[in-house]
Amino acid sequence: MLLPDRHSVLPADETTICFGLRRPMIASSRNVAMSFKIKRVYEDASPSDGRRILVDRLWPRGLKKTDAALDGWMKDVAPSVPLRRWFGHDPALFAEFERRYKAELARSGALDALRKLGKKGRVTLLYAAHDPYVNHAVVLKSVLQGRLPRGEAGIPRARR
Repeated sequence: MLLPDRHSVLPADETTICFGLRRPMIASSRNVAMSFKIKRVYEDASPSDGRRILVDRLWPRGLKKTDAALDGWMKDVAPSVPLRRWFGHDPALFAEFERRYKAELARSGALDALRKLGKKGRVTLLYAAHDPYVNHAVVLKSVLQGRLPRGEAGIPRARR
């Protein structure tokens, strides 16, 4: 995250104070750190969730829409049906699933809406999978938090 230099002037509507870092800093809307967390959709909603967005392509089994406490459902950010079926939540396939899913995300423009929400405040990505470590929401969160360059699939280049 880049700090504006002391001579730059930011419009008042684009300036916010960001805390939670080692020291408070002024940041513009162009460089505000996005705050995402993941949670199973079956867990109770809490005030710290912020916006609750379901990121599964299929509706979670046994959950009534009235009980979900959702702010949105973004099916487009979920893995494609063929990729989801191939993966089948097999931990042995997770590394390859992660690579393929990141490539899908890089090709689509589906992340833009989530990034906009993330700039406005905390966003909780909701998923239905049983395993909290081997699911698409883990990968999605890492992409949204910028752990790989925007627009790239995160696939390492071949060594020469």
